Amino acid sequence: MNIETIVVGEFQANCFVAWGDAKEAIIIDPGAEPEVISSFLADNSLSVACYLLTHGHVDHISAIADLHKSLPAPIAIHPEDLKWAFQAENQFAPFYNAPQRPEKIDRELENHHTFNDGGLKYEVICTPGHSPGSVSFYFEEDQVLFAGDTLFAGSIGRTDLPGGNMEMMNASLRLLAEIPKETRVYTGHGPSTTIDYEKKNNFFMMRQEI
Repeated sequence: MNIETIVVGEFQANCFVAWGDAKEAIIIDPGAEPEVISSFLADNSLSVACYLLTHGHVDHISAIADLHKSLPAPIAIHPEDLKWAFQAENQFAPFYNAPQRPEKIDRELENHHTFNDGGLKYEVICTPGHSPGSVSFYFEEDQVLFAGDTLFAGSIGRTDLPGGNMEMMNASLRLLAEIPKETRVYTGHGPSTTIDYEKKNNFFMMRQEI
């Protein structure tokens, strides 16, 4: 499994491009700068297998409509975040306008849904707390987790935004703590980490063990 991190937008969100031998890429959280993402795909002779959205916040989805228009592929998001992700309320002026809705949303994600895209197998794990429909994507065979804004290196995502919930966040962190410790975690902002490191060093994960 190959993973490229492309940092995009005013809030420096991580967009991930993941691919295997098939050269069909999974695009995770295309939050801005569609031309940068599409240029990387072209430079590496990658087609798009699908677009995965860990949650609906504007800094993680603002490039999806433009990318889908030029490079169509299935789009996946949890229905709880789809309710508001492409509405006027989902903006952060002056940095982000409300994101344009793509022509079609192909997959409304549910807990433990499994997929095989571009030869890469993964499971959807619902991890609400940062938003009602936050999900993580677990590639067990590759020992990789894309956690969106649920878990960061040394911290967690905010729960004080509309739809955030600290009780749900704690439950989600307990779920993630059960994933094998060697799993590498790719986060929505900042550097990657591991489950093991976060269980030993991240206050929010450590207190789930109490």
